[in-house]
Amino acid sequence: MNQITAVRRLSEFDARGHYVYARADLTKIFHEDSPRTLQAGLDRLVSKNILLRVARRIYVYALSRNIGSDTLEQIARTIRRGEYNYVSLESALSEYGIISQILMDRLTVMTTGRKGEYKTPFGVIEFTHTARATNDILDGIRPVGRPLRMASPATACRDLKRVGRNTHLIQEERVGEGH
Repeated sequence: MNQITAVRRLSEFDARGHYVYARADLTKIFHEDSPRTLQAGLDRLVSKNILLRVARRIYVYALSRNIGSDTLEQIARTIRRGEYNYVSLESALSEYGIISQILMDRLTVMTTGRKGEYKTPFGVIEFTHTARATNDILDGIRPVGRPLRMASPATACRDLKRVGRNTHLIQEERVGEGH
């Protein structure tokens, strides 16, 4: 793959707000003859700091104009594409002011996919598996104008208790304030 052509294609997608890619996405964008050729091209783009490899088979277009506060959520959504994912636990409770602890460079996400922790240049993503029914998940989350939906305060507290996390930081009086 030609570097100039690659930057041009990635810039076109960036103009439409797409700058986080799974390897499968890049396969469709670059139309290389073989997986080996594609990987060699991706490795060159990474070495030239055009792409950042942020997790296994996940890349961020380093020259993107869209990189910002939502990038970590975009990465999380791409890592667990096809699963239900939502911001919960300490990340949600911190945003709601229900716990006094402010998480820096860490995102806690509930997922119907596998649990796991990913250290990226943009922060750490912690996935915690939930076996809750789809309807139960959808009833407890809401869109907030970002890549991932957010658990309601009650749902985030319930998730925290269900996974056996430390609940002593929860300010119970704040849970029902209608965030």
